[in-house]
Amino acid sequence: MLRLPFRPSLPLETERLLLRPLTSADTDALLAYRSDEESCRYLPFPPMDRTEIDRRLREQWGRVTFDGPEQNITLGVTLKSTGELVGDVVLFLHSPTSRTGEIGYVLHPNQVGSGYASEAATALLRVAFDELGLHRVVGRLDARNDASARVLERIGMRQEALLREDEWFKGEWSSTLIYAILEQDWAARTR
Repeated sequence: MLRLPFRPSLPLETERLLLRPLTSADTDALLAYRSDEESCRYLPFPPMDRTEIDRRLREQWGRVTFDGPEQNITLGVTLKSTGELVGDVVLFLHSPTSRTGEIGYVLHPNQVGSGYASEAATALLRVAFDELGLHRVVGRLDARNDASARVLERIGMRQEALLREDEWFKGEWSSTLIYAILEQDWAARTR
């Protein structure tokens, strides 16, 4: 059963990471990777400047509670050992009726390949299924983003669809891969 309103107990803790709300003190660290062209290559937004990061911190990134559909919670991914912000993750609630959600993530380019994306995304799935009560969580990605596909596979998601050239994206046609995991798959995986 879906639990609304819902506020996760923060920070979320994993073996190496703390996932916590973003604050204005994170602006420079966010700018370091969210303004990077290569980091944003396959993401659904262009590189961000300080003004856009400040706006998002004031508006959507400040949310830490779900109380209805089409909302999200974005959390900073910090290293437990140093407190350094190395990326951020997002959990979307799409439909309370269907109990569906979505996850996403972006890391500083210096941290790619560290396993942090898988570790942080797994923590989001734990919240989505074990606490919020979702039935299905998806991950959508540009089909050219092999690294992101590997993250979703590592955390137990299965590829369900390839939408060929479904979107005009950053000046070219791109295809979308859709991965998903159901609550019963998550329960079997975590038993």
